[in-house]
Amino acid sequence: MYLVKTPRLIQNLFPNYTWKIPTKEKVLYLTFDDGPIAEVTPWVLDQLAKFGAKATFFCVGDNIRKNKSEFQQVLDAGHSVGNHTFNHLNGWGSENIPYFHNVRHCARLVNSDLFRPPYGRLMPKQSQFLQRHYRIVMWDVLSGDFDSTITKEECLENVLDNTGMGSIVVFHDSLKAWKKLQFVLPKILKYYSEKGYRFEVLAEQGVVAEQMASVA
Repeated sequence: MYLVKTPRLIQNLFPNYTWKIPTKEKVLYLTFDDGPIAEVTPWVLDQLAKFGAKATFFCVGDNIRKNKSEFQQVLDAGHSVGNHTFNHLNGWGSENIPYFHNVRHCARLVNSDLFRPPYGRLMPKQSQFLQRHYRIVMWDVLSGDFDSTITKEECLENVLDNTGMGSIVVFHDSLKAWKKLQFVLPKILKYYSEKGYRFEVLAEQGVVAEQMASVA
């Protein structure tokens, strides 16, 4: 069970997280979780390039390790990157210190102070600690491209029905999401470009992630 549109109540309960970007301009923030992988990430980059779109990739450290060329392609194309842990750990099922070490392991590769917890799940002490070192980025709209129980058309509707100015939208450059992403992403880029929107990266906040060395 997941919420396509993050309710205002939840956003207000966690005001230190970034859920969307306050703006009166036609700007969207597309994000891609779980990559990079050779089978999907280069295709995503090609689609973004066709529309002059920039995005933010929340990368799994182990996938960076296995797909260094694709990770470099993301950087070379001018996109931003963020930390998504080294092994896609669920914070709710992880002890704090091993979780922090896993985040730090990814930090050595991704070099960013943007962090998105896998599944959006953090325990309170994990959140408190990580906020000292990272900008924790959640989302306004979850496309559901990973969901095998919905059609590609429903995935598209999830985005079109809930996305507006400043929205942070979650997609996945993963094999699990691949079929839906092929259908949805080009249509989203075309639709919002024709509406006068631009697609931008999420900016880092200048917190030095290397401070996490204190965990060791």
